[in-house]
Amino acid sequence: MKNLLSLALFLLIAVSTFGQDKVTLTVESWRNDDLAIWADQIIPAFEKKYPNIHVVFSPTPPAEYNGVLNSKLEGGTAGDLITARPFDASLALYQRGYLADLTTLPGMNNFSAVAKSAWVTDDGKHVFAVPMASVIHGFFYNKDIFKKLNLEVPQTKAEFMQVLEAVKKDGRYVPIAMGTADMWETATMGFQNIGPNNWKGEEGRQALLKGTAKFTDEPYIKTWEELASWAPYLPRGYQAVKYSDAQQLFTLGKAAIYPAGSWEIWLFEKDAAFDLGIFPPPVDRKGDTVYISDHTDIALGMNAATRHPDEAKKFLEWMTTSEFASLYSNAVAGFFTLSNHRITLKDPLANEFLSWRKTCKSTIRNSYQILSRGDQFGAPNLENDLWQVSAAVMNGTMTPEEAGKLVQDHLDKWYKPAK
Repeated sequence: MKNLLSLALFLLIAVSTFGQDKVTLTVESWRNDDLAIWADQIIPAFEKKYPNIHVVFSPTPPAEYNGVLNSKLEGGTAGDLITARPFDASLALYQRGYLADLTTLPGMNNFSAVAKSAWVTDDGKHVFAVPMASVIHGFFYNKDIFKKLNLEVPQTKAEFMQVLEAVKKDGRYVPIAMGTADMWETATMGFQNIGPNNWKGEEGRQALLKGTAKFTDEPYIKTWEELASWAPYLPRGYQAVKYSDAQQLFTLGKAAIYPAGSWEIWLFEKDAAFDLGIFPPPVDRKGDTVYISDHTDIALGMNAATRHPDEAKKFLEWMTTSEFASLYSNAVAGFFTLSNHRITLKDPLANEFLSWRKTCKSTIRNSYQILSRGDQFGAPNLENDLWQVSAAVMNGTMTPEEAGKLVQDHLDKWYKPAK
């Protein structure tokens, strides 16, 4: 009997030990500048609760992410958890069977329909990623430079151009830290930043979806004209300046203004040795409504082919909690939780960005929902088109009118909105 009991105890311990074997989950992401935050804060908090699950954050540079991720998914080498861009790009992955259905995942009731809208099927029935955060567009500025040059924060577009001219005339600093080499920033940090004030935010975005507005219309041509007017104030040789180059130029105190958004807060606060300030996109006249891009930016889905679905779901369930919402929003300052949990932000700049929601009207980037599905119909992708034409306009190789015509012609090849 003793021997039988001993054997049973041995087997119980063996089974328990086997059950506790550590499983490794890999996270695919384009947020390569978040690596330290995930490694030092987010992953340790999760692993403290789930010591048998080890998480590895494996980012790819933003401009390469879509292509690299698709290749990995097609080749069966992608990670267990997939950082999902909003709307069409991730919807296409779900439709191709690469992302798992997370509709019934416990904790998804902590997100509103609006929060989930960027990662849900067109009929609203299937959710394929856990929403993480939105980002708010705007402009950073170097308060020290503004003080030295006696500059006021611009509220109107005319004041904005006056500030750029004053900085250029002084000669010690670059007026705008931005380049066109990577192309995407000209659309994301330029076109989608200042454009909503011209096309009236959601009113204009919905008009594009309905087919009652076109990219050849005045609001879009005007936006490209404004981008073209920035060219004399960009760094010398800006056509070869990459995103990381512009970031460094600004954080080293060599540039007065940096067009971007809240996602830059943590990096700039870490690297800049001067006082940072922010302001929303300038309007035509004082008193005009300010429209901001408050974009549903990032979520996390599960690779449908993961060998560890139970462990992956545990991580995703943890992401629906108030613990993760608070941790992520404070660890990655400028990324604002999309959950219903009430959290407290510690970062003053993050709170300032967030305060704009009370005084401005919010919209999202107009290329993300539905309109970037052209490649499914043998036509160019709208998002990629906006990258290319916005860079070309700023480089002076394409006129705003040519940009609008090219984009609309490509859209007309496949998009037939319901009348």
